[in-house]
Amino acid sequence: MASRIDRSLVADTALRLLNDVGLEGLTLRRIAQELDCRAPALYWHFKNKQELLDEMATVIFRRMADDLSALDPGDWRTFLADCARVQRRTLLEYRDGAKVFGGTRFTDDSYAGPLEGAMRVLVAAGFTPRAAARAWFTVNTYTMGHVMEEQSVYPVPGGERDPVYDLTERARRIEGHPLATEAGWEVFGDLEAGFETGLRAVVAGIEATLLPAQ
Repeated sequence: MASRIDRSLVADTALRLLNDVGLEGLTLRRIAQELDCRAPALYWHFKNKQELLDEMATVIFRRMADDLSALDPGDWRTFLADCARVQRRTLLEYRDGAKVFGGTRFTDDSYAGPLEGAMRVLVAAGFTPRAAARAWFTVNTYTMGHVMEEQSVYPVPGGERDPVYDLTERARRIEGHPLATEAGWEVFGDLEAGFETGLRAVVAGIEATLLPAQ
């Protein structure tokens, strides 16, 4: 099989393995075992794990690009929120998806089309190009941060809540701190509702601080 191995196959295999082994357990050696080859064969394509993560993030973005391009651009607020929902949904498909995606560098220019489309929607709504870029980046980083926290609570897609996040046990441990207890129910309770609440706050903040007065 080694003669047929390429960057795409390695990245696809790595993403498939993520749900089984997580980011910490994902090594070039483990991927080589899955591909029935020796680890040195993979170094022809990736010098280190970071280069592999960059390629994996690029593949993840390509997989969400069609959904991003299909969003209704009618109202910029709804459009921007829907971009975040697409990103969240896609990252949640992969164990440690937010950690893989965040802080990486895309390995090709496939991001340019969806980004250009999003920028056009925001600029048409009255944002300056720089303000539009900041709006996009702000929503993007909010989403990655939220998903990272979600994936701490539910490490495996579709799996069980990590017992560390048992909120009743947490409340027992910090009895006497009622506000901190309530914060836990809000932050780690209904994660989807929490994401939507935070997203509304982010979009409202973008409108208040980045959109020039009409």
